Amino acid sequence: MRLTPKSDIDVKKVFIRVKGRRVPLLILRPKNPVCPKKKAGVLWIHGGGYLTGMKEMVYAGRAENLVRRFGVTVIAPGYHLAFMKPYPAAIEDCYAALLFMKKHADEYGIRLDQLMVGGESAGGGLAAAVCIKARNRGDVNVAFQMPLYPMLDNFDTETSKDNHAKVWNTKTNHLAWKLYLRENYRQEVSPYAAPARLKDFRGLPPAYSFVGTAEPFYAETLSYFEHLKEAGVECELDIYPDMYHAFDMMEPKLPVSQTAGRIFEEKFAYAMRHYTCPQKK
Repeated sequence: MRLTPKSDIDVKKVFIRVKGRRVPLLILRPKNPVCPKKKAGVLWIHGGGYLTGMKEMVYAGRAENLVRRFGVTVIAPGYHLAFMKPYPAAIEDCYAALLFMKKHADEYGIRLDQLMVGGESAGGGLAAAVCIKARNRGDVNVAFQMPLYPMLDNFDTETSKDNHAKVWNTKTNHLAWKLYLRENYRQEVSPYAAPARLKDFRGLPPAYSFVGTAEPFYAETLSYFEHLKEAGVECELDIYPDMYHAFDMMEPKLPVSQTAGRIFEEKFAYAMRHYTCPQKK
């Protein structure tokens, strides 16, 4: 897995303070932008089950290519992991990074009406949680969300129980939720902790995701997007039969991974053309 940027990407590292914690952010921009106009800003959150991973994983997933192909600015937070700081540290860190993106939009060439949020796996779960919190608080508006094969449900689902697929399975899933939620593991927690607990999906940003049928998060992703659609949220979910968790990152040269990446970028291009959400003062 590549954890360094390619030569055509400019990277800046800054730090923000969140409840006394020092949180690093990587800010990715094109080195030689073709168009001087402001573009979308994307908060991209890394995966790792809330307990592993690092902000540098932004170079290995879908986000770096958004900078290259679309000229957007991507901000990747190094949120606190569950080994050191359980919930709510991660969501607090990521939400603060979103507010930073709003505050510094002019500085980084970002359109204030096109703030977007995405991530893979636990990063997808955090992306969903950030969007829920933004809707509820009303201090920042998100135009589009991309929670890819997201980790959403602290309860077992039809596909997360008795799952023995590679990369992520029932055993690792249980461990991750226990470390993230501690004594509240298996409890009716806030949707900021486990977005599958959300009851009201109205007013959330338009969404896109993809997921494989062999992985633990298939059922919860399907359910989440069904709820979005029922609430009138414009959304689309692509399903890849027999594919395991994070297949596109683990084996990026597979034809199915290439297809998933191409369609993801098509959906992102559509979002840039069609989805805006002005900020309140």
